[in-house]
Formats: sequence, structure tokens, C-alpha cells
Amino acid sequence: MSEQTTLTGGCQCGAVRYRVDGPPHGADICHCRMCQRAVSQPFMAVFQVKRGALTWTAGAPKTYRSSNVAERGFCADCGSPLYFRYVELDHIGPMIASLDDPNAVHPTQQYAVESRLAWTDTLPSLPGKTIEEDPPPGGAEAIASRQFEPKG
Repeated sequence: MSEQTTLTGGCQCGAVRYRVDGPPHGADICHCRMCQRAVSQPFMAVFQVKRGALTWTAGAPKTYRSSNVAERGFCADCGSPLYFRYVELDHIGPMIASLDDPNAVHPTQQYAVESRLAWTDTLPSLPGKTIEEDPPPGGAEAIASRQFEPKG
């Protein structure tokens, strides 16, 4: 978990940005099929804050009511998932990886472990390579990123 009192983040293209004032009061990984599909990944990592602690500082997310009890926010321009929220609660769950410093918040529990993909248990044992060891076509220096990078 983070002790930081202000966290910032946003989408990949920078059209939607947010600030969280105050430390998170929970962080988790969800393995349910709905979350897997929403982020097109084996799990979703979110942290929880009171809705009033989150301020949209640039743009605003588009929302999708993914069930009768929850909505999900995402950038309409680049498609980045930004948050999960139970509509009846006063909390919102920004995606940990949408933070400018995603290492600032560490998950403390996992949900829906019955839906966990079996191969995720093998991730720590898989060999790893850096971009320099296995560069994309044209080499790493040829990449012209269009990803938003916050200043400061």
C-alpha cells in the first residue's frame, strides 16, 4: 500500500488525467472473468479511494455499466481502462497501472481466485529478457512512443 498523500495518473494518450488526494485504503487483484475481459489481461489490479478523493484533472472517462452493480471507466480516445466502481458504494477503484508511479501502490489481497488462470502461477519461473536483449524491428531506439509522459 502507499503512504503517499497525493497520487496522479491517467490514460496512455493523456486525454484523461486524475489526482487522488489521500492514501488508498485498499488495493487488490481481481481474477474474475468480467475483470479479465474488461482489461484483456489475466487479472485486474486496482486500489480503493473515496470518490471525493479522486479529481479528474484533464478530460473525463467514458463509462460502461458492465453489470447491474458496477461501472468501469476508460479513455474514449485510446481505450485505456481507468477505474472500476460499485455504483452503490462511495468508493472508486483506479487501475494501479494507470498511476504515473504504479510502484506506489501494492496489492494486499486477491479476489475471485477460483477464476485465476492456472498459468499465472508459473510467471515467476519464466525466463525474462530486456528490450535490449530482444529488440522490436528496427531496434529499441527506432520506437517513437506516442504515450503521454507526465512532467516532473
